[in-house]
Amino acid sequence: MFFSVRDLEVRKAHFDVAISAGEIDYVEGLRQAGPLQAEGTAELLGNTLGEIRVKGRLKVAMEAECDRCLEKAVFPIDSEFDLFYRPADTGPSGDEVAISDAESEIGFYAGGGVDLKEILREYILLSMPMQRVCRESCLGMCPVCGQNRNVRACACSQQAVDDRWAALRNFKK
Repeated sequence: MFFSVRDLEVRKAHFDVAISAGEIDYVEGLRQAGPLQAEGTAELLGNTLGEIRVKGRLKVAMEAECDRCLEKAVFPIDSEFDLFYRPADTGPSGDEVAISDAESEIGFYAGGGVDLKEILREYILLSMPMQRVCRESCLGMCPVCGQNRNVRACACSQQAVDDRWAALRNFKK
């Protein structure tokens, strides 16, 4: 669904969509586990030279590998969003400029409007946790034998070796 500035000049747009898995391309290793439900509004803000506000709620379950054990993990997202977009030609120039905290929350668009799928994709990527773990108590993989320690304990020695002192091992009095 595309929200054009021309259409938004006439009236606010309402959306209530269900996007099936596979319609949006995320980063490698991240996939949608079920339908993405999103509802809300898009409106052109008055006296802003084309600033668009997209406000709503989304619900989706995302799948990725656990960073510790490499098993499949599900990350549910059920969140409200309130996003602002300005035309790209009103944004900062190629030179470095200081921006306020409020301006860091604003996105930019080109081409006469914004695409809902791109908005949702970006919001989901930013909503994902930095470290994706299947559960907080995940034991991860054994660094010696590679066994998933959540499935079976291994007998590998977990003694940490500090190689900075390796040269002193051969030193004799």
